Amino acid sequence: MLKPILVLCLGNEIISDDGFGAEVARRLTDAGRLPESVEIVFAPLAGFALLDHLAGRTNVLIVDTIRTGYAKPGTLHKFAADVFTPSKHLTTSHQISLPTALELGQQLGLDMPEDVDIIAVEAVNLETLSEQLTPAVRAAVDKAVRYVKEWISQIATEEVTHAA
Repeated sequence: MLKPILVLCLGNEIISDDGFGAEVARRLTDAGRLPESVEIVFAPLAGFALLDHLAGRTNVLIVDTIRTGYAKPGTLHKFAADVFTPSKHLTTSHQISLPTALELGQQLGLDMPEDVDIIAVEAVNLETLSEQLTPAVRAAVDKAVRYVKEWISQIATEEVTHAA
């Protein structure tokens, strides 16, 4: 049996802008009224550790931080997992990238999601121990929450259409 649609919010609540995922997860959970077919998870994970959360899912939206070096702080980037993923938790020199993790999961015989989307905020500060988001990233939280709700609504509508 497949698990619910997953919104996987990544980050570290005590490293300034890296707390973005935790704040988005908190707001989504506090808002309530999400379909029962959706699970919101905050996880301070990367690389191989993501496999347990991804296995058995149909659709996944990952919320994370990113530094592209060309976008204004607080900019929301939206892309699919098969696109190069320079987000804070989805590719590091010590871990595997998200596309590699998905491929590895398939090779291990795990039921990996066909569709993984990502929304990442352009971060300012990913080094300072602080439970406070920078103003630019804090301002992007509400936009991210709206985007996640729209994504959930679209996926839920697609599931109903495919089931009919």
